[in-house]
Amino acid sequence: MTGVVGVWAGQGGGGVRLLERAAGPQGLVGREAELAAVRAALGAHRLVSVTGAAGVGKSRLALAAVAPEEAPWRAMVRVRWHDGVPVGPRALAGRIAQALDAAAGGYGRVGTAGNAAGTVRVGAALELADAVRALPDDELLLILDDVDPVHGQCAGVVQSLLMALPALRVLVTARRPLGLGDEHVVRLAPLATEPAAELLRASAEAHGVTSEPDPAAVARVCRLLEGNPLAIELAAAQLTDLPADDLADRLQDGQCWLSATGPLLKRHRSWRASLGAVHALCEPGVRKAWRRLSVFAGDFTERAAVFVCEGADLSPDRVPGALAHLTAIGALERASELGSVLEPRYRMARAARDFGAERLAAAGESAAAASRHARHCRSTAAVAETLWNTGLQQQAVRLVQDELADLTALVRRGTLDPGHAETALETVLHLWFWWVAHERAREGAGHVLALLPRLPAAEWLTARGQWLAGWLTTGADPATAQRLLDRAWPIAVLCGDDALVGRIAHVHGTLAWQRGDLPAATAHYRHAADTVPPLAPGGPTPAVSLAALAIVDSATAPARAVRTARRALAQPTGHHDTWATALAQYARALADVRAGRPGRARRRAERALAHLDARLDAPQPRAALRRLLDTLRDGDGDAGAGTSGTGAGGAAGTGPRPVPVPAPRTTP
Repeated sequence: MTGVVGVWAGQGGGGVRLLERAAGPQGLVGREAELAAVRAALGAHRLVSVTGAAGVGKSRLALAAVAPEEAPWRAMVRVRWHDGVPVGPRALAGRIAQALDAAAGGYGRVGTAGNAAGTVRVGAALELADAVRALPDDELLLILDDVDPVHGQCAGVVQSLLMALPALRVLVTARRPLGLGDEHVVRLAPLATEPAAELLRASAEAHGVTSEPDPAAVARVCRLLEGNPLAIELAAAQLTDLPADDLADRLQDGQCWLSATGPLLKRHRSWRASLGAVHALCEPGVRKAWRRLSVFAGDFTERAAVFVCEGADLSPDRVPGALAHLTAIGALERASELGSVLEPRYRMARAARDFGAERLAAAGESAAAASRHARHCRSTAAVAETLWNTGLQQQAVRLVQDELADLTALVRRGTLDPGHAETALETVLHLWFWWVAHERAREGAGHVLALLPRLPAAEWLTARGQWLAGWLTTGADPATAQRLLDRAWPIAVLCGDDALVGRIAHVHGTLAWQRGDLPAATAHYRHAADTVPPLAPGGPTPAVSLAALAIVDSATAPARAVRTARRALAQPTGHHDTWATALAQYARALADVRAGRPGRARRRAERALAHLDARLDAPQPRAALRRLLDTLRDGDGDAGAGTSGTGAGGAAGTGPRPVPVPAPRTTP
């Protein structure tokens, strides 16, 4: 029969059953593949490490993996590092020596190491080898559980033991690997949503919760806890007093408050204590990086981390090492694949971010970190606009997508703290192309309207915000758009900002177009095209106004519409502004329809759509071109047989079905 000896650091030796709590009532939910991987690894390797973030279930999985009676070893020894055990240079070696001596049945008398490195003397290990030969089949499994406090010693001890004892196998659980050459690592990831929900329900039942929680609320709780088993079990204990919906709402605001009285280890009794145990083992520089990185709401790059973390007490060259360490212990995860040609991105676990925010506030650094984060977001938005204006529009869109969570967090902070409102509005204004060209008008308008009350009414920046909010609300609320433009126009004139004056005229053209007032729309669009400087940043180029003018002209003057569209394509920015080019090509195709040339219109629309699909993700122009093609195909070549005017909805029709034009918020 397999012999089991359990020795826990701080509790002395003695025969304690190894599997006293291998699995609670919830078992190893969702860990079937990892359990099989650990068992297979133990059969093929002498050193296996189970790693993962705090609370992910490393010890439970390791104990379950060594439970089968058919295991190749005939004796097992477990050394576990408990809370509050002092860490000395000989602590780990002494505990292992004590455990192995007990496993040898008293035949061996093993001394502890005498050197500062804390490794077992090879001579002592050889003496132990003679004693171990008395064990059945000469096989021994050494389990080193929760060795993070003595991680530095553990590698040397294990290496010495493996060299001295050929029959020895070692199973280690820690937050990061030992780093030995022959180490096989099984890293535990958080649970997926479905097994996490199953674990939450089982744990709630074990705590006496009899009613079935709402499945949608359970799934939301599991997503907020990011599938961490310990956090899920702590949350399940709260279901005795809180409905699942209320629990999810509380977790949305923070997770560190989760606690329970049942777990044996102190650090497992609350989520804050568990994260604090990880934090306590970090070097001071890593702790500083941890708390400062908590200001990020989403993914971030190493350069962004260096900018936000840098200070008099943390030099830039130390930040990459801190990122690597935080990734190794599970506080961060890589959001991009290793070996990717793109710059690596990191994401902080939600619980680690909540804990870091607490430490940031305790250190009195919240305001400084928030300020650096705000400047980073504004700089990122400015870079994205520059990419858009210089023809790298797909890269601009990708950058915004990567940083959108933090950009949104900055806007939220600006609505709560007037000190950040100006930076937040500047950031939103830099991203005008994102709100306009990507079906995000309502979101962008909401951001601007929330920030405007935090800023002085008669300032140039406020006027620009009013212009953008007016543009973005033309489709949903024309009256509000008109009021915003009326406030912005005098400031633009007094400041002598031709670009802003012209862009306000552009939005006036859209409002006139929606009312069905084509002459007014034509005049406003022409004014905008003639007033906005060709290379002025901060909004659309004259090519967009010319494209909108060509679309309006196509209803009454197809030949003039073609000339206007050609003028749009001939603008200095025309060769790299894919969005404006798509609108101009749409106008030319629509003019061909009006002129009775449906075949030419279809070919032109197909080429424009192929060019757009290859270079830019712009949903609105793409949808307009596809609708035009569908109309031409349904019309069977007769799309130009009849015409109709432009109504309040901004649509021009021809043939048996109306031919839609781009929505006003995109072409305005």
